[in-house]
Amino acid sequence: MISLIILLNIYFVSFIDKPEKTAPQLSARAFEQREKWHIPTDEMDYPVSPLYQNELRKAGAKIHHVSRWFNGVTAEMDEETAEKVKGMKFVTSIEMTRDNSFSSQSESKRRIPSLPKQDTVQTGIPTDEQLALYNLPPLHAAGFEGQGIVMAVCDGGFYNAQTMRCFRQKELELGHFDFTDDADDFYGSTGAHGTQCLSSISGLAENYKGAATKAQYYLMRAEENDTESPKEMDNLVAALEKADSLGVNIFSVSLGYAMFDNEAWNLPYSALDGRSTRVSQAATIAARKGMLVCVAAGNEGNSPWKTISTPADADSILTVGAVNKQGEIGSFSSYGPSADDRIKPEVCAVGVQTALINPQETIVTSNGTSFATPLLAGLAACLWSALPDENAMQIRERIIRSSDRYSTPDKERYGYGIPDAWKAYTMGSEGTGGKLVEIGNTVARKRVQKGLMLIERQGKTYTITGLPLR
Repeated sequence: MISLIILLNIYFVSFIDKPEKTAPQLSARAFEQREKWHIPTDEMDYPVSPLYQNELRKAGAKIHHVSRWFNGVTAEMDEETAEKVKGMKFVTSIEMTRDNSFSSQSESKRRIPSLPKQDTVQTGIPTDEQLALYNLPPLHAAGFEGQGIVMAVCDGGFYNAQTMRCFRQKELELGHFDFTDDADDFYGSTGAHGTQCLSSISGLAENYKGAATKAQYYLMRAEENDTESPKEMDNLVAALEKADSLGVNIFSVSLGYAMFDNEAWNLPYSALDGRSTRVSQAATIAARKGMLVCVAAGNEGNSPWKTISTPADADSILTVGAVNKQGEIGSFSSYGPSADDRIKPEVCAVGVQTALINPQETIVTSNGTSFATPLLAGLAACLWSALPDENAMQIRERIIRSSDRYSTPDKERYGYGIPDAWKAYTMGSEGTGGKLVEIGNTVARKRVQKGLMLIERQGKTYTITGLPLR
């Protein structure tokens, strides 16, 4: 028997312009980061028109999220109100992202689906092996453990994280944000997936050490607990925009989307080109605005779908596959390349029998690219601690260049392979200036000039934000 839960229709409403030029919606830290990396503010940084928002509210819409990058809002309304909104002169388009019902039997279509239950209680399991695989201990020994770096961990649930001593939240957590419709408390019963992901970065206990235990962090929820719809991709867009406004350096997300409760919204593989979904566009925008975005490749390697999901297809990010502690790819780790034939995943970390801490503060092991991703993000935090004058793209480039398959990348499984944290730290920076890269279907060259990452393509030079260099 199929039961239905009644929900409200959700739409993304796009506006024609931003008529009021008020101050950019950025924190003091975000402005400092932009100035440090020579990234100018632009139209995307300015707020969405309050006048347009008020007109929607007057018509009966309830606004959930406001997107300055896409100049629109995620709004809840009935079909009659949606017709009114569609006719407003300042509205350019209206797109339904969640309909008003879903099947309770849709669990099999969840994003980055959970693998068969793998959590097993361990006693005294060290984390040395999973950190040693990408040679992180020497960087720790040199005193670089993520201090000075602000991270965001975005997931579906952080059950009990606020009570766990291993996270030292009073010292390290800077805040938490819920972008979902779930009514539960942020640290309530919406799952512990995020809790375990956080442990691989920040967990510190007897016989356990996360990858970046001195990095500060924000926690963000973007995954709805009971539904699977494109609206959740816009939740993730909202999280990325919030992280940007806060001056976050590294964004780690173990979520991905391809199949939904309403099969009409399922994505074809051709949509995984880094440009077709708002959430992949947003991940690339975040990268161009100075953030290093790390995304799980997905656990579909053994399924009919097989390939990565979105936003793992985004450009200028690090998509992370899963290997075991011997460096062998996990059979479940999703395949690349992207639909436009870019290497995916870019890199790999331990996602097979990863040591984690559960909400009961017990060390366990579990499988998934979900757990490889925060480990990789933690490596990046330590590396950036060691090289604070480099920007996100330079850190990303070092990670890729240090990887064991850099010279002969595997476009479908390993990408550039397993990074070497110490090699990434000690290698010269001059090599980041001449690497040929694929951007869309064209070949470009990245180079560093006076500390700035530039892109040369088709005879023209651009800044990392895509602006022509004058």
